[in-house]
Amino acid sequence: MDNNRAQWGTRAGFILAAVGSAIGLGNIWRFPYIAYADGGGAFFLPYLIALLTAGIPILILEFTMGHKYRGSSPLTFARINKKAEWLGWWQVLISFVISTYYAVIIGWALAYAFFSFKLSWGDDTGGFLMGDYLGAADTEIGTLGGIVPNVFIPLLIVWVITLGILFKGVKKGIEVANKIFIPALLVLFMIIVIRALTLDGANIGLEALFKPDWSRIGDSKVWIDAYGQIFFSLSIAFAIMITYSSYLPKKSDITNNAFITGFSNSSFELLAGIGVFSALGFMAKASGVDISEVATAGIGLAFAVFPAIINEMPAFRELFGFLFFTSLVLAGLSSLVSISETYIAGFQDKFNISRTKAVAIGGGLSALISVLYATKGGLYILDVVDHFVLSMGVGLSGLVEVILIAWVFRKVKSLQGYANEFSDIRLGSWWVICLTVITPLLLGFMMIKNVYTDIVEPYEGYEVSFLITYGWVALGLTLVAGFLFASRRWSKDIDGENKEVS
Repeated sequence: MDNNRAQWGTRAGFILAAVGSAIGLGNIWRFPYIAYADGGGAFFLPYLIALLTAGIPILILEFTMGHKYRGSSPLTFARINKKAEWLGWWQVLISFVISTYYAVIIGWALAYAFFSFKLSWGDDTGGFLMGDYLGAADTEIGTLGGIVPNVFIPLLIVWVITLGILFKGVKKGIEVANKIFIPALLVLFMIIVIRALTLDGANIGLEALFKPDWSRIGDSKVWIDAYGQIFFSLSIAFAIMITYSSYLPKKSDITNNAFITGFSNSSFELLAGIGVFSALGFMAKASGVDISEVATAGIGLAFAVFPAIINEMPAFRELFGFLFFTSLVLAGLSSLVSISETYIAGFQDKFNISRTKAVAIGGGLSALISVLYATKGGLYILDVVDHFVLSMGVGLSGLVEVILIAWVFRKVKSLQGYANEFSDIRLGSWWVICLTVITPLLLGFMMIKNVYTDIVEPYEGYEVSFLITYGWVALGLTLVAGFLFASRRWSKDIDGENKEVS
């Protein structure tokens, strides 16, 4: 094994980096709406069950794998079994594709943080987003329509910051950045939540979010959403947690670290729900409409609804806007750094190249491709790529990961023993049952249903040809490229000794 591998400077540094990866844009703009739409307070029961039966068990699994096999995702899977290396590359390449468009969304947030100073979005916030800012309103779906400078320039700044952090390395770059980003994000978001709670109508939003509708508990969609949110929110099956845990010192409490990461992420999601729905309640009361008319998720919530809420605020509108969009930037950057680290570590391990070269090649290529989404038609491409590569690709690779580890290679017992050797919280039959039975069944059901829905109903009503080109083909290419990378000889023995590169 590679004893010269980079290491975290402190345990807190690793936990902040893992939490920083988990806390991303989806915590702020996806979780609150899903909780509201899927039964309000009742949703927290399936959410908690999903966290304890899938989220934390897989987190422990990936922390253990990375710590034991001391490698990037491809190297870790290759050390488990050489026939599994392709899965590590598939996860890495999924993360690579995600990094290309995730940077663009952070760029939007950066631009909107500056727009906040003069409330440049005006009264028609939706029209400003789609037309004046993105230039997507009059662009035919499937065409690029030229680069939008207001999107391209913030994108450039995002990549300069991200690659600058990655060039610095694990301890001096990623760890230091997260020690700044995560406390700053928490402070900013606490200010936002406190301000939102004092708005007239905040109680309406909170009631909508927390009032339980127990009739929804029997709906399979609610459970699929709960498991989906936990799965994607915790950065599971992105190759991230395997990579990050490979930098842990030999004596590290694996299980405890996973529990801290899992519950920290969920706590932030709850905080985000309180802040977002307090603001939505204010908006509903100010507009004289039901909260269902203003509640939404995703890009629309962040870049159309929230600017509209800011417009209606009685005081400190500019400051509130700046704090909100800066918090999006911080949440996004900590996640983008972790996503990019997966392929940088993979390239370093496979091709035995320096970190500088891996960052320049991997990060540079991702930055170059990301320009595609800075075009007038980029929003539609981003939407489809995100749906297929993130929502479907990560879920499928996670399902394959659990099946291979639990049923094909039968590694659960040995990994359990390894984790228990280093952890205060010992893993018992709960962990084994979750990984061998509960997670494969529920994740399998979730993915079958999602794939079936996508085949029967074209996503968001897009043309089938557009979905095939940017959705199915993009997802397929990550898998094919995974096998191609795995077929190439390693430039070093997988026990860490250098080979002559032929």
